[in-house]
Amino acid sequence: MDDTNQGMGQETPQGGDQGDIEKNKGMAVLSYIGILCLIPLLAAKESKFAQFHAKQGLVLFLFEIVVGILYAIPVINVVMFFIGWILYILVLILAIMGIVYTLQGKYWKMPVLGGLAEKFKF
Repeated sequence: MDDTNQGMGQETPQGGDQGDIEKNKGMAVLSYIGILCLIPLLAAKESKFAQFHAKQGLVLFLFEIVVGILYAIPVINVVMFFIGWILYILVLILAIMGIVYTLQGKYWKMPVLGGLAEKFKF
């Protein structure tokens, strides 16, 4: 089975060494749990693996905040009532997929949001 393109995203090899991946899997998992994405972003700066996943987790968290803000705007919340739950389920699915790929030690790029995460330079 080819692991280079799975499901909704793709695995992106970053040349990270296996020691870094094994050492920082736990930190990388935190990346996909809401605001906890800041922990690996700030505490594991030397890890390419943790930083890759932390940036994606940060973008996912910011997307969730934007959806929440749109939900709070009176005129827009009527529309958001119908699509808001779909977006929250999408966020949950992406977070679970990110955690699974992280535990497998893979660099997995989320669809659409993963491209935004690559633009962050910390």
